[in-house]
Amino acid sequence: MSKLELDGVCNVNESVQPLVRELVSNAASFRVQVSRLDNGVCMVDAGIGVPGGLEAGRLISEICMGGLGRVVISGAAPFKRWRWQVDVTASHPVIACLGSQYAGWSLSHGEGKSAFFALGSGPARAMGSREDLFDELGYRSPPGDTVIVLEVDKIPPIEITDKIVERCGITPAQLTVILTPTTSLAGGVQIVSRVLEVALHKIHELKFPLEDFVDGSAAAPLPPPAPDFMTAMGRTNDAILFGGHVHLYVNTSDEKAEELARQLPSASSRDFGKPFAQVFKEYEYDFYKVDPMLFSPAKATVTSMETGHSFESGEIHEALLEQSFSD
Repeated sequence: MSKLELDGVCNVNESVQPLVRELVSNAASFRVQVSRLDNGVCMVDAGIGVPGGLEAGRLISEICMGGLGRVVISGAAPFKRWRWQVDVTASHPVIACLGSQYAGWSLSHGEGKSAFFALGSGPARAMGSREDLFDELGYRSPPGDTVIVLEVDKIPPIEITDKIVERCGITPAQLTVILTPTTSLAGGVQIVSRVLEVALHKIHELKFPLEDFVDGSAAAPLPPPAPDFMTAMGRTNDAILFGGHVHLYVNTSDEKAEELARQLPSASSRDFGKPFAQVFKEYEYDFYKVDPMLFSPAKATVTSMETGHSFESGEIHEALLEQSFSD
């Protein structure tokens, strides 16, 4: 991809700060809890020891996108029982989704049963993560105030935050860590709000030139929460795999746009056809055994900006969604 100019508009760590301040300053209203670790890092609990909620999850989803995206909860989902969905757009989708929202920063500490592991998402990735993806994007954010979101159900050890601070080249007081358990309402919203990011990640995996991608929007239904991680994780994935719809705009010919539309839907994967929790169990809970082409929306529309023609592939799978959401 061509190098992206880093300016005030595209610096996710600058554009996200008003949203972080809104969450922290109105913690009681969002039903989240703010605290300071011994090293000075700001910790926001959005569902471990406090209720959190849908609106907290919506705002955290926009924080994950570095302030360059918008997430709306609407009652427009095309399902008999599951009427509420997230609608996702972004002003700079490649940076918002791949450069910020994608959970690509692997963080771990300790060994054995006491080990801590999490995948970090959000603007801090552009500052301190060593992912090869940023070399491909030609994008980085300079040191400064930053935020990272961890999808975990326990407070991370202080060594994890020390590592993030060191990698980012900042002081502890400049880091905010937001915790969103998968079983929480906020966690469910922020995971399903990745429906556009999942589509962009797949077109990147398909080697589609990101410089030919212009814009996109996506939607996916909100799943009911579940008290256990496996069920909750399965439902949030299935919301996208069985109920997600993405519309992408690309600077390509009709032939390439049609091919992309055909390749995008989750049904193109060998592992499609059953709830994700079941697929995961059959692979002995090893994510790396799951076909990476599975992680994509159920339905895709691709519009060629060169011709104005649109191509659609895939379909919404309400029966599979019902099976997942009701188990």
